[in-house]
Amino acid sequence: MIIIGAGGHGLATAYYLGKNHGIRNVAILEKGWLGGGNTGRNTTIIRSNYLQDASAAIYEKSRSLYETLSQDLNYNVMFSPRGVMMLAQTQHEIRGYRRTAHANALQGVATEFIGPDRVKELCPIINTDGPRYPVLGALWQPRGGTARHDAVAWGYARACSDMGMHVIQRCEVTGVRSEGGKVTGVSTTKGEIGCGKLGIVVAGNSGVLAEMAGFRLPVESVALQALVSEPIKPCMDVVVMANTVHGYMSQSDKGEMVIGGGADGYNNYTQRGSFHHIEETVRALVETFPMISRLKMLRQWGGIVDMTGDRSPILSKTPLEGCFINCGWGTGGFKAIPGSGWGMAELIAKGSSPLTEEFGLNRFREGRFIDESVAAGVAH
Repeated sequence: MIIIGAGGHGLATAYYLGKNHGIRNVAILEKGWLGGGNTGRNTTIIRSNYLQDASAAIYEKSRSLYETLSQDLNYNVMFSPRGVMMLAQTQHEIRGYRRTAHANALQGVATEFIGPDRVKELCPIINTDGPRYPVLGALWQPRGGTARHDAVAWGYARACSDMGMHVIQRCEVTGVRSEGGKVTGVSTTKGEIGCGKLGIVVAGNSGVLAEMAGFRLPVESVALQALVSEPIKPCMDVVVMANTVHGYMSQSDKGEMVIGGGADGYNNYTQRGSFHHIEETVRALVETFPMISRLKMLRQWGGIVDMTGDRSPILSKTPLEGCFINCGWGTGGFKAIPGSGWGMAELIAKGSSPLTEEFGLNRFREGRFIDESVAAGVAH
């Protein structure tokens, strides 16, 4: 068994293949370094308050696995269930979030719609009477939060290594070999490797690998940027997402304000920041959090995200027998790492999984979209 991509999703897939299904003859190939892609470049938000049933199921599975992940891996991933607030700053958002809260209640996901006074109580630094978009309420998930992204990757990698799996870094896949419509191995910069099954879990580079395997994906690759401020004293112990003005913020353990916004408006494969993105994101957040206006930016970066038309992931078999694909997580992949790995491992081992059956490639041909582009706000 070969898995291409030693990010969170690839490593989690390998881990649950070994832990849940006893498949341990696995090689995880990574063209860069462990966790050096989107796993190490995101803003670490974990939540499961999605509208569609299929989405809520896999994200809530993931969130629940995060609760005990440090104990399962015997590695502290620093999961912090500090709570996630998604601000309603228009009447349209109030209606949308109330609908999501009702859907979550039916799905067994603990969320509630709260008023502006409760928002101010949970996050005192917020300005609820903004000049353009006042805070009218929020969708509140108390058990959402954050985790340390590097620790998640290293925890899974160490657990995979302990099971006898091979994590091979600086090993770029240059071709996928097949015979009679069935995968037989891959060509890499370190030589040929044979396999009976192949998992492609490479986020923004999924289209490139799919082309090597002989099929096309309905995904686009764009950069998603983020930045952090200089460290300051603790002032915010929740995650706040402001989708109307398109920004979100939390405070890291080191005191930095972790800030992100929307994906770039054009397709690209860059992993760096840009000045116009700083201006757009910070301008939006300064209205909601006036106290950050005098902070200095410490660093900025980008990651390559893979976006599907319905903003939902693809966990699926492919036209090439024995080849499986896990991609399309767009801007919200980190929160799904454990659930994605759990479902993908079951799909590879058994040929199907309740968590992944709605996320197959055939849904695009059949028009069965899982539309989260509106329900998830900016879909982070």
